[in-house]
Amino acid sequence: MTGTDPWESARERMVATQIAARGVGDEQVLAAMRRVPRHLFVPAEVRGSAYSDYPLPIGHGQTISQPYIVAMMTSLLQIQPDDHLLEIGSGSGYQAAVLGILAREVISIERIPEVAQLARKNLADAGITNVTVVIGDGTLGFPGGAPYDGVLITAATPSIPSPLVEQLAEGGRLVAPVGSRDLQELVRLTRKGHDLTRESFGGVVFVPLLGEHGWK
Repeated sequence: MTGTDPWESARERMVATQIAARGVGDEQVLAAMRRVPRHLFVPAEVRGSAYSDYPLPIGHGQTISQPYIVAMMTSLLQIQPDDHLLEIGSGSGYQAAVLGILAREVISIERIPEVAQLARKNLADAGITNVTVVIGDGTLGFPGGAPYDGVLITAATPSIPSPLVEQLAEGGRLVAPVGSRDLQELVRLTRKGHDLTRESFGGVVFVPLLGEHGWK
């Protein structure tokens, strides 16, 4: 430890025991998870649990995902340093911060204005400057920034919204939890020309994605 960050050892334990031990081996992702101060992205009353192995409430019926899920979804995106990414569902901004460490630029869309403002504050407090938080219906994407090398949906969708597929670049990857409100399957789509390959990576549980192409 450097002695300047009392949370550093908690981050190291989180990465070693919750993430690397479960098979996430992408060294760039592990380094990003060590670097982002997760405790800045949770409410003060649950800050002592910031590095624990479970999701936490952030208000407005939203949650910050379990660290392992954040790391796994980030790893599935296969981010390159020059990538331009779109995140659907900013939440407290933690996932966007991890993406911002790895990519050139991130646009993150949040439906709830108060949550969007929280994400902006948290990102600023953490020193993340390459993430733009936009208020809107994430199921419509953000055409003004398209195409995207990667799209990450951080809420449960009944099917993958077609506007997000349309905004995916050649070779782009889209990762999303797809299924019912109660249980989803983690899916990755990869665009190759006019074709999309689909891979599945097990069951997950997320809050529902609300919007025109999500849950009503």
